[in-house]
Amino acid sequence: MDHYDSQQTNDYMQPEEDWDRDLLLDPAWEKQQRKTFTAWCNSHLRKAGTQIENIEEDFRDGLKLMLLLEVISGERLAKPERGKMRVHKISNVNKALDFIASKGVKLVSIGAEEIVDGNVKMTLGMIWTIILRFAIQDISVEETSAKEGLLLWCQRKTAPYKNVNIQNFHISWKDGLGFCALIHRHRPELIDYGKLRKDDPLTNLNTAFDVAEKYLDIPKMLDAEDIVGTARPDEKAIMTYVSSFYHAFSGAQKLLEWIRRTIPWLENRAPENTMHAMQQKLEDFRDYRRLHKPPKVQEKCQLEINFNTLQTKLRLSNRPAFMPSEGRMVSDINNAWGCLEQAEKGYEEWLLNEIRRLERLDHLAEKFRQKASIHEAWTDGKEAMLRQKDYETATLSEIKALLKKHEAFESDLAAHQDRVEQIAAIAQELNELDYYDSPSVNARCQKICDQWDNLGALTQKRREALERTEKLLETIDQLYLEYAKRAAPFNNWMEGAMEDLQDTFIVHTIEEIQGLTTAHEQFKATLPDADKERLAILGIHNEVSKIVQTYHVNMAGTNPYTTITPQEINGKWDHVRQLVPRRDQALTEEHARQQHNERLRKQFGAQANVIGPWIQTKMEEIGRISIEMHGTLEDQLSHLRQYEKSIVNYKPKIDQLEGDHQLIQEALIFDNKHTNYTMEHIRVGWEQLLTTIARTINEVENQILTRDAKGISQEQMNEFRASFNHFDRDHSGTLGPEEFKACLISLGYDIGNDPQKKTGMMDTDDFRACLISMGYNMGEAEFARIMSIVDPNRLGVVTFQAFIDFMSRETADTDTADQVMASFKILAGDKNYITMDELRRELPPDQAEYCIARMAPYAGPDAVPGALDYMSFSTALYGESDL
Repeated sequence: MDHYDSQQTNDYMQPEEDWDRDLLLDPAWEKQQRKTFTAWCNSHLRKAGTQIENIEEDFRDGLKLMLLLEVISGERLAKPERGKMRVHKISNVNKALDFIASKGVKLVSIGAEEIVDGNVKMTLGMIWTIILRFAIQDISVEETSAKEGLLLWCQRKTAPYKNVNIQNFHISWKDGLGFCALIHRHRPELIDYGKLRKDDPLTNLNTAFDVAEKYLDIPKMLDAEDIVGTARPDEKAIMTYVSSFYHAFSGAQKLLEWIRRTIPWLENRAPENTMHAMQQKLEDFRDYRRLHKPPKVQEKCQLEINFNTLQTKLRLSNRPAFMPSEGRMVSDINNAWGCLEQAEKGYEEWLLNEIRRLERLDHLAEKFRQKASIHEAWTDGKEAMLRQKDYETATLSEIKALLKKHEAFESDLAAHQDRVEQIAAIAQELNELDYYDSPSVNARCQKICDQWDNLGALTQKRREALERTEKLLETIDQLYLEYAKRAAPFNNWMEGAMEDLQDTFIVHTIEEIQGLTTAHEQFKATLPDADKERLAILGIHNEVSKIVQTYHVNMAGTNPYTTITPQEINGKWDHVRQLVPRRDQALTEEHARQQHNERLRKQFGAQANVIGPWIQTKMEEIGRISIEMHGTLEDQLSHLRQYEKSIVNYKPKIDQLEGDHQLIQEALIFDNKHTNYTMEHIRVGWEQLLTTIARTINEVENQILTRDAKGISQEQMNEFRASFNHFDRDHSGTLGPEEFKACLISLGYDIGNDPQKKTGMMDTDDFRACLISMGYNMGEAEFARIMSIVDPNRLGVVTFQAFIDFMSRETADTDTADQVMASFKILAGDKNYITMDELRRELPPDQAEYCIARMAPYAGPDAVPGALDYMSFSTALYGESDL
């Protein structure tokens, strides 16, 4: 509630008249003021649930002083400081003094520091100032007010009573009858005024004080003894106490005055601009309802009760009815109260409507600010972005990306259209609801709308620029692509042509050089068409340059589809034109060289085709002589020597062919279609021919020596030759292992034993052991032994001379114990002993068991369980030891 009970300010109090500071030094008066002012303060503080004990101490921090002012004024003071420091206390007291001054009271020489320091005179003076302003100033009786009004009211009320003459606020009250008359006049049932005596002031005073405290809720502010014992009671104490009676008995007037003060406050419809201010009004109204009105309701009710009670007692006492002065009738009070409640209802409705309006306005204003802030944040930098000319240096792909981005921005812009419309609608509604800050809202809204229009224009302008640039760049891109598609194969053709024209060709025939010449002529025939293609490609590039110059396109780079430039094409074309005559000359020179090489080939081929067959024929004739058995060995030898002489006489033709071959090598000729013979073939054949004739002559000579040394007859020699030739199926003059083995079997080979032992004889057991050791039935081990004799170098072939030597040795029965041991060692895998399993695996069962029964156990350092000593067995077999 905001000043609903404020009145016009009056300079009703002059310090020199109402407050004589020197008198405060009187201890009796000071005592009376302490008691009276303390009781008066507590009568109000108890409404707030507190009180004071020591008037100069309890107001020092300013907290209860501010609370007292809030209770008696019904208004809120500034928020007090809760600190305990002196500065906090001074601040609180200053707030209280400022509030008192705001009510039109001139505070003379009263400072906050004096109150905080506990100055009694200043504290009492301050309280008296408060009493005057809030308890006495508003008293008005017959155009008099304050002190004079209160005095006139007392005179009017006590006029009918004997022994009562109120002329002042000190000695006129010493006998106590004035207080009793005031009580009896308003509440005759409380005091039997006829029994009071003027000469008994103490009884009169105590009666009045007790009844006032008990029935009128007026605290005992004075002591009867102090009043009686003082020549002149303290005027301020008496005035304070009497004012309580006035306020207690002048209820109708006070209530009507309160109603008259309150109704204008309730009818005040001055709107506030902020929700906080309106909520403060609502809070004041709630305080009015909760704190200020309930006592007035009770007061009104009590007035009606008192009025009815008074009328009843007057009637019962046969006294005339009490008639209040005009305007203070119960009906007047009821009428005024009705007006109050009507104003109150209207005020409450107005408050709620206004709060709803302000709430709506605050909501709309906040919504406007939020949407405006969001929109402004979104538009921040958008104008600069739309004014960018980044498309001037962008590639086509970048332009398309910029267009996509711009389309997205346009979609975003369209989506924000609703927000702009909402902002404008909210601003219009704020104007219609008379929002106090509408000018700033309108200015901000107008700025947003203007910026929005500008964004739309800039968006359209940028789209047009992007689309125009895209179209130009697409045209250029198509030309670039066509240029790349045609330049790439043409460039490849030129590079291939340059590579072919510079290729160092290698040919070996006249046909090859003729083919290269034909291909070169065909290539030269394509040059005119190639030149047309070159000019067309350059024309595409010139078209791009024309578009760039005409439309002032700022190209960001080169052709994205190729790195081939017109300068590069022209350079390579010029190089091709220079290489063509060089190629002509090189082909002409190579053609002449190949003609010379062809003559050399024909010359070599003619000779090689004669010499090669001659060598082959001679080789075959020598082979037949060595194989056939016509005549004696001496006849064969004579025939072979004649062949050797004819071969040596053919040497000059070989030398001549070597000379022709040297010319071919110097000419780097590597093939010759005129002959299948190479010089290497001729040379190898010639060397083989010489080697074969020499070897064959040597073999025949060795056969003659063997025959004579071994005493082999011509018939035996012929038999050996016939068998050898029969199994020499490839007529190589040698036998392979299998051919050699078959030959031995066909001859009925039966390995002979040497019958000449120490005894000169071979008995049955010895002969059997010899057969076992010799490996009858051509076992693998025995054949391996024989192969080691006839093929010591492990060449895998057996010559006729080795065959003759072996057969001569075998037929001479020259076997020894060493041969037997060698055979067993082969069976044993080169070990110094043999096992029973190895004997059973390699020999027939009866022979294996025979050897196992007669072989002694092997006792060497490398022996294993079951090892047998084949060495002692072989030695005993030939009589060198006892078996």
